[in-house]
Amino acid sequence: MTTTDDPLALDRQVCFALAVANRAVLSVYRPLLEPMGLTHPQYLVMLALWGESPMSVKAIGSTLQLDSPTLSPLLKRLESMGLLSRKRSLEDERVLLVSLTPAGSALKRKAEKIPPAVVEKLGVSLTELEDLRRVLTRLNNAAIAAGALA
Repeated sequence: MTTTDDPLALDRQVCFALAVANRAVLSVYRPLLEPMGLTHPQYLVMLALWGESPMSVKAIGSTLQLDSPTLSPLLKRLESMGLLSRKRSLEDERVLLVSLTPAGSALKRKAEKIPPAVVEKLGVSLTELEDLRRVLTRLNNAAIAAGALA
């Protein structure tokens, strides 16, 4: 039996290809984010807030598909870096709102250089990356619908 016939061949596994791609892509981001003082998970939080600020902690978690124990330390660290602030909502004190500080807003200018640098370093076209993102979004949505990500 050849590997193309073997359903358990490592090189045929989507999970393996995704795991390797994840490590490879994050290794491209790491040196681009370092001068900004951000890790990739922190960058994702900032991307969410650059899109909409303020946001509730619950909305950020939902957007990034992160649970509270994972998100809380990220928010605390970004707050200690002076990039965001957390305050209780005046309308509902159970809601914790996260807002960008002026320093967090200003960091967006530096971050705007990240996407084109990633495209260049990966050596694929923007169209290919957009196609990949669409496929991965469909895959993630299917996993969510199947109850894989709750």
